[in-house]
Amino acid sequence: MTDSLELVDIGLKAGARVLVERLSIRVEAGQMWCVAGPNGAGKTTLIDVIAGLRRPSSGQVELDGRALTQWTNEALARRRALMPQSTHDAFGSTALDTVLIGRHPWIGGWGWEKDADLDIARRALDALGIGALAQRDVTTLSGGERQRVALATALCQDAALMLLDEPLSHLDPRHQIESLAVLRRWISTGAERRAVVFSCHDLNLAREFATHAVLFDGAGAAVCGPVLDVLTPEHVSHAFGFPLVLLSDGERRMLVPRLDSSIERW
Repeated sequence: MTDSLELVDIGLKAGARVLVERLSIRVEAGQMWCVAGPNGAGKTTLIDVIAGLRRPSSGQVELDGRALTQWTNEALARRRALMPQSTHDAFGSTALDTVLIGRHPWIGGWGWEKDADLDIARRALDALGIGALAQRDVTTLSGGERQRVALATALCQDAALMLLDEPLSHLDPRHQIESLAVLRRWISTGAERRAVVFSCHDLNLAREFATHAVLFDGAGAAVCGPVLDVLTPEHVSHAFGFPLVLLSDGERRMLVPRLDSSIERW
């Protein structure tokens, strides 16, 4: 990642509803940003805007000092990878062939993958512990297995900026942690240092693995900065409209809901 991703006074809307106004952040190499907030607050919208799939209502996204609108599709595909929130397999394909889709921005000529592309795809599968599934039809995989194939596809694209929308959905706790550990290693390896932006509902995993966070409150405002400054009991309680407290277990600190007589619905 030669420079940075910068959001300059970004405004986001869902129809007539304002999701956020004048959001400005800078994502630099070596950083892992978590996008958090309640359902419908704007997490997917923000990731789509960063990816160039939709335009913000105001402001602009800059990548390596250039407005996103100045990038060609081919150049952008080599610079950033996107894992959407859900995938739909219209037809059967092996896990390996599915992961190889991530190599398309780098394949020239007649469009056939080379040995080096196959090696990158296999290493992505191995990194996520699903190398043994390389020849399995993706339509036969469990939800968690298919989710890791989708993440391997993004890794295989080998772009310096990775955008992941709910990459931990369908994963059990072990594979959630292992996937985040893979991403943390990934941002500090390779010819260029890299960065990750991912949305996530598990605030404690975000506090453990992310370096920074953007927290939408669902009412048009957002807090952003170093993760432990953003995902605090005060900020997350306000954003989710539900009281959370920070408990300590030795060196670990965890956000947990406060369930008491004041919460009538419980």
